[in-house]
Amino acid sequence: MKKITQIFIVASLALSVAACGDGKKEKDGDLNDKRTQLQKLKTEKDKKDAEILKLQDELSKLDTTSANPSKIKLVAFVPLAAENFDHYIEIQGRIDAENSSYISPRGMGGQVKAVLVKQGQFVKKGQLLLRLDNAIQNQQVQAARQQNAGIRTQLALAKSLYERQKNLWEKGIGTEVQLLTAKTNVTALENNLSQVAEQVKLAQEQMNTANVYSDVNGVADVVNIRVGETFTGVGATGPQIKFVNRSSLKVIGNIPENYLGTVGRGTAVVITMPDTKRTFNSTLSFIGASIDPNNRGFTVEAKLPSDPALNPNQTALLKIRDYASANAIAIPLKTLQNDEKGKYVMIASSEKGKLFARKRTVTVGMINDALIEVKSGIKAGENLIVEGYTGLYEGQQLKTADSK
Repeated sequence: MKKITQIFIVASLALSVAACGDGKKEKDGDLNDKRTQLQKLKTEKDKKDAEILKLQDELSKLDTTSANPSKIKLVAFVPLAAENFDHYIEIQGRIDAENSSYISPRGMGGQVKAVLVKQGQFVKKGQLLLRLDNAIQNQQVQAARQQNAGIRTQLALAKSLYERQKNLWEKGIGTEVQLLTAKTNVTALENNLSQVAEQVKLAQEQMNTANVYSDVNGVADVVNIRVGETFTGVGATGPQIKFVNRSSLKVIGNIPENYLGTVGRGTAVVITMPDTKRTFNSTLSFIGASIDPNNRGFTVEAKLPSDPALNPNQTALLKIRDYASANAIAIPLKTLQNDEKGKYVMIASSEKGKLFARKRTVTVGMINDALIEVKSGIKAGENLIVEGYTGLYEGQQLKTADSK
């Protein structure tokens, strides 16, 4: 009896699993059917849309009542003219100084005793900036000077003895060895004095290294040093004193590598300062010779004029011309339309004293802001419809606001 019960349970479970499996298959099948049906409807809609457009074109050609006032469309148009067309790359950059100077000590540096410059202060070349601790150098100078004074005293005595020995020798008193010995002592002391004098100069120069001077004219962009700290030129967070010369500024940017072949030195660039709303025209003065592996770009630079409103590290926007075409036809981007044959625009054509809409399939080129270059399909002198072009069909009669 127990065995029969187990068989019955197993059979029941098998039937349940089969039922679930059938339910899942049925659900998947229903989902696939709906997807297929949706795709079919989309395909049919595309075909219907194409047929509608085709019938509209055919109807416009066969409609003999287009002169009906109710079907005359009010439009506005402008004559097309050939002009110069430019395309620009827009990137963000920053201003930097052509001449930046990082101040460092002439010696090993030392503890700061006085800071004589403030951040933002204009400093002239040779102006004293810092005084460092010079106690040791001062002792060395004093010791060298004392040694120099001692040798001078010895030299004066040696010269006096030599003169006396020389006088005695001339009178026949004394020996030649005594005279030569006295002269040798004078010569040795003179040489020694010369060496000590150089040591005094060296010690004095070492003491002077405790005074830190500016090497350039400029504005103190960074003054990151205080009394009591050790001045070495470069601290934990960067240069301790940095000067910039704002009379010679440049803007630096980074361009993606795919533009490498379209820009070069001399390429026109428009520089805009977002903060001050100032705009400057310049040219690229430098093109990087390598690609940065991190951002896959290359560095470009353009010079800026001297201007009190410009400061290093200020944000700038660069519009770099990478394409130029003379005598090009450019139209407002909004007037460009699409159909199953491609891109087209509507032209107002004057025929027998009346205006009619004519469809022109065009080939386009680069886009510059709200304008797009047209390579072919229209020409200078034709009238481009810029208002009321939506819904126009080939051959539809037109009128303008000043039409009678």
